[in-house]
Amino acid sequence: MTLKEKAINCVEALKKEYPDAICSLEAKDPLQLLIATRLSAQCTDARVNLVTPALFEKYPSLDAFCEADVADVEKIIHSCGFFRAKAKDIVGMAKKIKSDFGGRVPDSIEKLTSLPGVGRKTANLIMGDVYKKPAVVADTHLIRITNLLGLVSVKDPYKVELALKKILPPEESNDFCHRVVLHGRAVCVARRPDCEHCCLNEFCDFFRNKKEPQKKDEKN
Repeated sequence: MTLKEKAINCVEALKKEYPDAICSLEAKDPLQLLIATRLSAQCTDARVNLVTPALFEKYPSLDAFCEADVADVEKIIHSCGFFRAKAKDIVGMAKKIKSDFGGRVPDSIEKLTSLPGVGRKTANLIMGDVYKKPAVVADTHLIRITNLLGLVSVKDPYKVELALKKILPPEESNDFCHRVVLHGRAVCVARRPDCEHCCLNEFCDFFRNKKEPQKKDEKN
């Protein structure tokens, strides 16, 4: 089985297991999604979803964020961690979107990553979820699980992104990433993956390698 064939098999298995490939972050527009994604760095999506309603109520528009007091934003997002850097970035990205991009969240990786605090992970999420373009969001779940499967053999997020873009069907890549996150939370959990009940185990190098020593022990 080639890597592309394995990737397609994984795509189809996850489709059956998780028909709704949804982003866990709650947002009503591109700016809100961008801000929520920035807040999610080293923080759970569940925590972000508890914090953002108050934030978006206090600052309901791009202009409101442009005029926001960074210290006030810090207070609202404090529980998300790294609140000082995140607050500064949120206000900074709003101002840059207004000044450089006509008030519209930009639609290219290059432009998105020019915004304060926005890396390729966030940029790819916006490209896929907002602009419906092929994207690979190389978060910790994706990196861990695609390495276990044997789809990639690197841990660097950018290298994982490039490697997966070569083997995933472009039209499936964004949804695949969302489904892998759901799978990583529900079944292939770090430190205690439930391999026996995993819909991907027949394609998984980690599962196969784990079973082979067991077979040898049984023969002995």
